[in-house]
Amino acid sequence: MKIENKIAHLTAEYEELKEKISDPKIINQQNLYIDLTVRFKEISEILELHHNMVQTKQTITENTDALSHETDEEMIDLYKEENEKLDKEFDKLFLQIKLLLLPKDKNDEKNAIMEIRAGTGGDEAALFTADLYKMYSAFIEKKGWKIDMMNSNPTGIGGFKEIAFEITGKDVFGTLKYESGVHRVQRVPETESSGRIHTSASSVVVLPEAEEVDIQINDKDLKIDVYRSSGPGGQSVNTTDSAVRVTHIPSGLVVTCQDEKSQHKNKKKAIKVLRSRLLDQEIRMQQKDRSNKRKSMVGSGDRSAKIRTYNFPQSRVTDHRIKFTTHNLEAIMNGEIQELIDKLHFEVQKEFFEDK
Repeated sequence: MKIENKIAHLTAEYEELKEKISDPKIINQQNLYIDLTVRFKEISEILELHHNMVQTKQTITENTDALSHETDEEMIDLYKEENEKLDKEFDKLFLQIKLLLLPKDKNDEKNAIMEIRAGTGGDEAALFTADLYKMYSAFIEKKGWKIDMMNSNPTGIGGFKEIAFEITGKDVFGTLKYESGVHRVQRVPETESSGRIHTSASSVVVLPEAEEVDIQINDKDLKIDVYRSSGPGGQSVNTTDSAVRVTHIPSGLVVTCQDEKSQHKNKKKAIKVLRSRLLDQEIRMQQKDRSNKRKSMVGSGDRSAKIRTYNFPQSRVTDHRIKFTTHNLEAIMNGEIQELIDKLHFEVQKEFFEDK
């Protein structure tokens, strides 16, 4: 279905909702009223973007028509310059509308747990893991979301062997779910004296936060071990056995948590991560069942796949799944990753739309 047809349907729904939310009978039904107003706001946002897109297209057409009659070189340059800007704005609005029209997954609104682990590359991989954490932290701050540390294993030079944290906010999992995979870095390590470029890697996993209603865990299926927390180099940072290791016997999944001083809090966080990993397993099984039908490989769920390369000497970032490259590495490492995320989401379900 073309976008214009979808907009026509939404316009009709908008008018219908506007009447309903003004009806005193509906206003008195609190739950129904809230649901209707949320939907009304969603449609309003799409229709406003569409109005701006139509206005932009109209201005481009008027400028193009004026150009065909213009003889003044200065005015010709002004029209062309304005149309270049408007073309970019039109494409941006068009993409935003398409993303808002995509079918929503029931898990997209959930909070998320992100785990980043150093892979090949030793100390440099650990430093890159810290850089990825800083990148995502900056993005999370821009979105107005919150971070709660779940577990971390720091190294002595400022890196992380692994780090896991919970992200709470609006549509967190839906926004970040395609960040899972192997992230590769190419640069001269701080520890390298000869100036040679090294390639290292870290893996990112994004899990939807699971509630008890999503995944039920039987206590008899759990093996709980406690031990003392350790810091960089393995030295003990606590005099009590506050760190917790939880093993889920049926699946073999193991989760550790040591960042809290309280054993109870560490256990609670570990079980939260475990529950999310179990839900993630279910989701990936469903993805595998549908994989043969998918045109896009972005959402395949293959965690071992190399998804993105960060090349520091050339200030280049390439997402291999959508064959997209930008030379804006510094901004991306500072959390400016919304463009990448938008392009990924659109690629996943581009077959949902016809050409504009």
